[in-house]
Amino acid sequence: MSQKRDYYEVLGVAKNASEADIKKAYRKLALQYHPDKNPDDKQAEEKFKEAAEAYEVLSNAEKRSRYDQFGHAGVGGAGFSGGGMNMDDIFSQFGDIFGSAFGGSFGGSFGGSRGGSRTVRGTNLRVKMKLTLEEIADGVKKKIKVNKLVNADGVTYKTCTSCNGSGRVTRVTQTFLGAMQTQSACNVCHGAGKMIDKKPADADGQGLKRQEEVIEIDIPAGVEDGMQLSVTGKGNAGPFNGVPGDLIVVIEEIPHPELRRDAENIHYEAFVNIVDAILGETIEIPTIHGKAKIKVDPGTQSGKMLRLRGKGLPVLQGYGQGDLLVHINVWTPTKVSKEEREILEKLRDSENFKPNPDGNAKGFFQRVKDMFQ
Repeated sequence: MSQKRDYYEVLGVAKNASEADIKKAYRKLALQYHPDKNPDDKQAEEKFKEAAEAYEVLSNAEKRSRYDQFGHAGVGGAGFSGGGMNMDDIFSQFGDIFGSAFGGSFGGSFGGSRGGSRTVRGTNLRVKMKLTLEEIADGVKKKIKVNKLVNADGVTYKTCTSCNGSGRVTRVTQTFLGAMQTQSACNVCHGAGKMIDKKPADADGQGLKRQEEVIEIDIPAGVEDGMQLSVTGKGNAGPFNGVPGDLIVVIEEIPHPELRRDAENIHYEAFVNIVDAILGETIEIPTIHGKAKIKVDPGTQSGKMLRLRGKGLPVLQGYGQGDLLVHINVWTPTKVSKEEREILEKLRDSENFKPNPDGNAKGFFQRVKDMFQ
């Protein structure tokens, strides 16, 4: 699959563009590449869909915020089908943006929108997915079971008798100004222009039934807690053979027992006993994928931070890797034996034990070794 273009680039607007600017840019492109103006032109059709997909994200404040932070993965990239909008999606969602540019009907006679009827879209499904830090680091394929609405087998349709297939009904109301005519979606077929002819006993009034489905989801590496990913077309089926909704996957990060995440960096609190901090030692610490050994230099102070480059998480929709940041905490024992106390008393008055960051500790480490042998 080809790499998606940046949505701001698609619409030709700046990243700080206003809502009005985004709408104006989309309308211009959609008019330019509208299928009624470019019949049988596949390239124009793709540009028309691409512009609609970009507008669908950037015109929505929540989706735009996720896109600005995470790129295409935040709204359905890397392993997802992205916007993946078809003509019926576009005509049903953005018809009002054209006004009367195409005779008052955005769809015109294209894409099954004859006579004003429209394709009814199914509702979205929303699921939570728990991921470990290891799964987030590597990316993972997950299979989940969802209970969703599907089109029942054997359902047939006929023209809606309420709107005669137009999908809209006209009402005339008498007012003191005279007769007022209004038009709205048919409340029988919900604008689809058709109704159920025959259906099996297990189907509802829209020809749908509930059924379990196993869906495989490809989670990109580097996702964050609370992030929402959209799998296009995996939601509830659209009534009357309409467009299915989307499956919205909400990421829940399972807290790691020892490591703490901060964006792409990982933090670990390492506790070192006072002798190892004084004399220096090599200690073992956990990482995302196992263990690692690091050297604690002689005289290490509590609060020092050691950095293991590239041992963090991958940058989502970008390049590079975060770091593992090890915070050294010098642990002071709360109880000591009589022998230990005697040794510590001897050390109390040593110049090396007096707070003096600039002092010379030459010879001190050897004396401490001799005392503990």
